[in-house]
Amino acid sequence: MTVWRDAALTGWGRALRASTRAARPERANQLIEALDAAGPSLCLYGAGRSYGDAALNSGGATVITSRLDRVLAFDEETGEIEVEPGAAIGGLLRDFGPRGWAPPVAPGTGFVTVAGAIANDVHGKNHHADGSFGQHVTQITLRTGGGETLTLQPEDEAFRATVGGVGLTGAILSARLRMRPIAGDKAFVRERRMPSLDAFIEAFTESDRRYSVGWVDAAATGATLGRGILEEGESTGEPSRERARRARAIPFDAPPFLLSASVVRAFNAAYYARIPKDGRTRVRPLSAFLFPLDALADWNRLYGKRGFHQFQCVVPPDATESLRAILAEAAGSGLASPLAVLKRLGPGSAGMLSFPMEGWTLTVDFPAAQASADLIGRLGATALDAGGRVYLAKDALLPPSAVPRMHPELDAFRAVCDRLDPEGRMTSDMARRLRIRRAADG
Repeated sequence: MTVWRDAALTGWGRALRASTRAARPERANQLIEALDAAGPSLCLYGAGRSYGDAALNSGGATVITSRLDRVLAFDEETGEIEVEPGAAIGGLLRDFGPRGWAPPVAPGTGFVTVAGAIANDVHGKNHHADGSFGQHVTQITLRTGGGETLTLQPEDEAFRATVGGVGLTGAILSARLRMRPIAGDKAFVRERRMPSLDAFIEAFTESDRRYSVGWVDAAATGATLGRGILEEGESTGEPSRERARRARAIPFDAPPFLLSASVVRAFNAAYYARIPKDGRTRVRPLSAFLFPLDALADWNRLYGKRGFHQFQCVVPPDATESLRAILAEAAGSGLASPLAVLKRLGPGSAGMLSFPMEGWTLTVDFPAAQASADLIGRLGATALDAGGRVYLAKDALLPPSAVPRMHPELDAFRAVCDRLDPEGRMTSDMARRLRIRRAADG
């Protein structure tokens, strides 16, 4: 029997306290029971790693799926695996990496659940080579908002609505996906300084490594605009001197002066200079390379009590001038950003509302403030004008008018949702804010 609790009284995190009720089932039958009994307003919550309001449901019910984390089947020959929705990407790498298999796509944190990875069609450092997460999913068992249990294949319209559909088609009961064979659970990593955005673009284009990612000094201007460090990696079975470590906790909220423009500029300059001019190579645990921020528990406290906003966009391959304009406005804004990431994306995506598209994706963090929100609005407009998109998993600020501009299949998505969930039970604060399930003028 599923127990519903007052969300404000649970120990399940402040993010859930906007909900009136929350349940955390531990078995598939309990999940179905909770979904059916949730009432007219229901939201799904996995590991809570979305930065915005995609998994929040003010005034409604929330079902937490993180305890449904079992591996149901695994084929050692083909690498196909079936898991419950709460299975964590990092856990799959930990358990199957030593056996020569890895999740096909890994986002920046290993805490993301498989259902969350599907709902956001996540991408990783290997998108240019392997596409998005949803492209490796072979089957989804879905409990719809209308109370049906469906088995979905990639050719099904409801499959394409569920992948990237931010949890609005129903709850994933289980999923089958193809793991990727790897040489070992270590990574051979090459790190090089990139003196400018142009150098980054050229290096990404010429790289033949499976994994590639760039840290960008978002405070650099002029001739050094977009400078940073490019990391390229491949899995390897070579021994590593570096061991996987337990996460270190951030014990307090950082004081505001640590995020002043002068301090961040100095930090970024020192971080850039730590790599020798001729670069370096090393062997690291694959998990440490794929999930660098997981080494710091509660790393968001580095942004102080007010937290941060993260802006992430993708622009087409030929829109490098728009990318340059976004970086220049961010650098010239006076808002300090110690973390900015650049990646190259290939053409792959699997869903109607998927974020990935071929081009360049840029991520920039800003301390939470009205000036940051205003800046992010301008940066998003630049990306959309270039034919790009903003990542819903990271968003809390987009206007509803942006969604149809980013996603030409929005009407088809809405039609699938209406068919699977005619009473509109599956929702979230994001779905209401962006009017994803109904027209902006509705």
